[in-house]
Amino acid sequence: MAKKHSKKADVKAPEANKVTQLKEFFEESQVEIKKVVWPSRKETVTTSIAVLALVVVMSLFLGFVDLGLTKLVEYILS
Repeated sequence: MAKKHSKKADVKAPEANKVTQLKEFFEESQVEIKKVVWPSRKETVTTSIAVLALVVVMSLFLGFVDLGLTKLVEYILS
């Protein structure tokens, strides 16, 4: 959670305050990273394969649509 800072600290030493804020940020980030549930290797591989398969299927589909529309436009214009 964010902490309230007193105005005295802000006026007294702005550079030291920024260093303190940066230190707090990294400490809080480290706490949050520990909460992350990372996927297993099997889940990562399975998901990657699914994404690659979808990319191939969509590429083929869009390629055929593009080819079909190209031929249609050539037919109309000729």
